[in-house]
Amino acid sequence: MRTSTIGRRVAGCALLAITLTALAGACSDSGSPSSGASAAEYTIWDPYPQFDTGSDWVKLLTACGTGAGVTIQRTGYDTTDLTNKALLAAQQGNSPDVLIVDNPVVSTLAEAGVLTTTADTRIDTSAAEPNLLAAGQVGGQTYGMPIGANTLALYYNKKVLDAAKVDPATIKDWAGLTAALQKVKAAGKKGITFSAIGTEEGSFQFLPWFWGSGANLTQLDSPQAVAALTLWTDWLKQGYAPNSVINNTQTTSWQEFASGDYAFAENGTWQLANAEKAGFEYGIIPVPSSAGGTAPAPTGGEFVTAPVQSDTGRYAVAAKLIACLTSADNAYTTDTTLSYIGATGAVQAKQISETPQLKVWVEAVKAAKGRTSDNLGTRYPKISEPMWGAFQAALSGSKSPQDALKAAQATAAAATK
Repeated sequence: MRTSTIGRRVAGCALLAITLTALAGACSDSGSPSSGASAAEYTIWDPYPQFDTGSDWVKLLTACGTGAGVTIQRTGYDTTDLTNKALLAAQQGNSPDVLIVDNPVVSTLAEAGVLTTTADTRIDTSAAEPNLLAAGQVGGQTYGMPIGANTLALYYNKKVLDAAKVDPATIKDWAGLTAALQKVKAAGKKGITFSAIGTEEGSFQFLPWFWGSGANLTQLDSPQAVAALTLWTDWLKQGYAPNSVINNTQTTSWQEFASGDYAFAENGTWQLANAEKAGFEYGIIPVPSSAGGTAPAPTGGEFVTAPVQSDTGRYAVAAKLIACLTSADNAYTTDTTLSYIGATGAVQAKQISETPQLKVWVEAVKAAKGRTSDNLGTRYPKISEPMWGAFQAALSGSKSPQDALKAAQATAAAATK
């Protein structure tokens, strides 16, 4: 989740140069362009403007085009700009053949009539994990294939926990985590840092606790939701979390943890490289749910989609391009470089085999869910904004958790009628 979008951009994750292997084997389908293709050129738009024509990412796109028997015209846009460009292109009848977008954007484009369904284009999504695929489903239809996912878990500082005599393996629920924070504070250390800023970044970080309570986004003021927000507010009152969380982005929250003073930080897969550079021994545990087990955390990551074309003969090649981009070999390399977890069981298994410490992240992704899942679609942003307003009000002390969520529910209900 990266900062400039609802999806992966909220994470502040930096894309690295992609080292690709075995392109010929992964993209060796020698299909030919349809009769409707103009000069056998197919267009791909993606949210990676930092990759120029000499980058390995663009080389992958080119190789996939060669394997499908066509040439590729690729354009990279900032994600917010990409969404606007995609909507305008659809109105003008000149959509790209393949469009790669953040997963929460899929429902917006689908409901606007921009995207084909996978049934229309015969794109095979059977290998994708159902909970990840759900982020690209609206009204029982699927609108693309996930390329990978990121999510949230709890990083911990082993030295701080050792000093407090806390075994992270014993933390299985909220009560266990709060008890650990109490011990950490008693040992003279700092507890947990997270992002509760009044933006989608804050909502992204609140959702594991919200969903982990058993709450549903269609009822923001349920007793379960109140319990989740009370957990956060009590942590601040007890001094287990700093007041800075109210303004923390996920990046500034990580910087607090990287200082070495905190026991825990809620953050994502995109911080793995920074964790290795932190200078202290760290570990990772899933965000626990209230009653025990792994809480559902939100997913970030992109979907590869096929926009609607007036020449439906182009769909066959678009489907080949999408199959190449999401093939096991290419997805493994891309997901590993981007600190993503694969969208398929095969890629996930390979990641664990090659890097055993990713097991906790694979488990977190298996328990995760899309923010637009549960058929929320374009209603999600209208729910998220009052939700982040509620936890901001409660954490600042201007409203009780119950009153803050009651007001949020009224706003969300009116906005989603």
